[in-house]
Parts: sequence; structure tokens; C-alpha cells
Amino acid sequence: MLKEGTKAPNFKLKNQNGEEVTLASYSGKKLVIYFYPADNTPTCTTEACNLSDNYKALQKAGYTVIGVSPDGEKKHLNFIAKYKLPFDLLCDVDTKMAQDFHVWGEKQMFGKKYFGILRTTFIIDEKGILERVISDVKSKEHSSQILEKV
Repeated sequence: MLKEGTKAPNFKLKNQNGEEVTLASYSGKKLVIYFYPADNTPTCTTEACNLSDNYKALQKAGYTVIGVSPDGEKKHLNFIAKYKLPFDLLCDVDTKMAQDFHVWGEKQMFGKKYFGILRTTFIIDEKGILERVISDVKSKEHSSQILEKV
């Protein structure tokens, strides 16, 4: 797991519009990067909608929000349109960013083991340093978890 106070890993991914995004794209901004397993699944939808519903409060606190999952552009565009999400979603189709952030790991569902995204949020300061890591994400109140120390 990445530690608070360390430099965030660099990344270069496309967003839902096919535009290339890097960590440097957010230089000088406070950034919330939330990793989630998949668009249009119940818990991921709850989390995204919670962040969307509280987006103005997150912006007021100075945060830019981006979501990251292994889904592609088309799936992200549909998810954004369906739930009117006001933030970008990055396409980590090869899971490189998830691996660099140490959130790609073994999971278990219904007794079956598999690898996937470990739901985690990183709060990064204006200089690219990890301020906080939230690994115990509560999807229904995730924005409150982010804002609690503001």
C-alpha cells in the first residue's frame, strides 16, 4: 500500500472522451482519485452517485475528482450519461495505474478467488504528494469520508 506523505505515482491514461490525462495535468490542484471495480455495478454506482451528489462541496473544499476503473471509454461515457456524473473517469484497461497505486489484488466472492480493483481513494495535494489514503471506503457516505478532515 502506498503511504501518506509519499509522491503519487505518475500515470498516463485516457478519459471517457479519449483525451490523455496525466498526474501533471492536475499539478497545482488538490486531487481525489477513487479506484472502483466497474461501471454500473450496485456498489460502484452508489459510490459514484454519492460523489456526484456532493460534488459542489468537494469542489468548494478545492478538490478535483476523478474515478479510475478497468472499463473503456464507451462504458464510461454511458455510465456518466446515465447518472449525470460531473467528473472524469479514466480508462485503466491494462490495470497499470491500479498496479502502480497498489490497488490491484486478490479478492473473493462466493468462495471464488480472482484479481480485481481494491476499492481505494487517494487524496493528493497540489504538489503530487499523497495526503490521505482511504482504504475502508463506505460507498454511501464516501464524500463525507473525504471531507471529514477538511
